[in-house]
Amino acid sequence: MANLKVAMVLLMCVAVMSAPITQAAITCGAVAGKVAPCIGYLTNKAPNPSAGCCSGVKSLLASAATTADRQTVCNCLKSSAGSISGLNYAAAGSLPGKCGVSIPYKISPSTNCATIK
Repeated sequence: MANLKVAMVLLMCVAVMSAPITQAAITCGAVAGKVAPCIGYLTNKAPNPSAGCCSGVKSLLASAATTADRQTVCNCLKSSAGSISGLNYAAAGSLPGKCGVSIPYKISPSTNCATIK
């Protein structure tokens, strides 16, 4: 009976140790890194978003797979928008369309990120 208990404990330890480790949620640092190439367009210094900008936007959209991820991205964008001098919110709102993607919310300082699904 003691051998059975030891075997069960070992089996449980192996099962726990072999479980896949989940990736951490999206961070504001990752969001900022992906949209950094867009600053020129967002501050009217470039007429269109660069290929690097659109690549970052598409990558960010693809990596925001859960509601929590999408809400985090929204909150990060809103908080970092205040630190960008000369940010054109109309350009920010047009960015997804210019990059050929659709997002489930309006890019605006008035967006309530908690309502994003």
